[in-house]
Amino acid sequence: MDAQHWDERYRSQHQLFSGNPNGVLVTEAAGLTPGRALDVGCGEGGDALWLASRGWRVTAVDISQVALERAAAAGAASGADVAGRVVWTQADLTTTPPPDGSFDLVSMQYFPLPAERDHTALRGLLDAVAPGGTLLIGSHDLADHATYRHSHPDFDPAAYYQPADVARLLGGGWTVQVDESRLRTTPPPEGTHHVHDTVLRARRLR
Repeated sequence: MDAQHWDERYRSQHQLFSGNPNGVLVTEAAGLTPGRALDVGCGEGGDALWLASRGWRVTAVDISQVALERAAAAGAASGADVAGRVVWTQADLTTTPPPDGSFDLVSMQYFPLPAERDHTALRGLLDAVAPGGTLLIGSHDLADHATYRHSHPDFDPAAYYQPADVARLLGGGWTVQVDESRLRTTPPPEGTHHVHDTVLRARRLR
């Protein structure tokens, strides 16, 4: 799933996603004090713009230039106050880690991060959380994948990190605040049966 793959996927539709912020982000980040946020796999910008509207300064990263262009256009339509709080950045965070300790919130919503034996890419994202900052991961519950796996036999969800996998790797420098599966607060993506989210929210202590 490289840049070409995602550019083609975005070009296949006028708008790939709803443009609204993800429910996990809204639920878990609403009470956080705004600071510096990293939106991992920002897509068309719904999460980044929601964070910016609440006072966060956001680095919104995606591998797809097409997605970033759409996100920037949506930001411009939101007004200068919101748009000015977001930096849209094209990068592959699976190979180019963000700066260590730079973000008060690292948000990964439905981001397909391939599992690695040495966890290099994951460690890079965890290290980006500043002491006292929050890691927030939302994903589809694997229990809802049965129908999808039947129609896409080559898809193996075990090849990607799930929130519970990340929780087990955090270690003593973190406090896990939420690690659970729950009903989605928003309708599932069209044509899917994703009715549950798995959520990890953790605070970095040092």
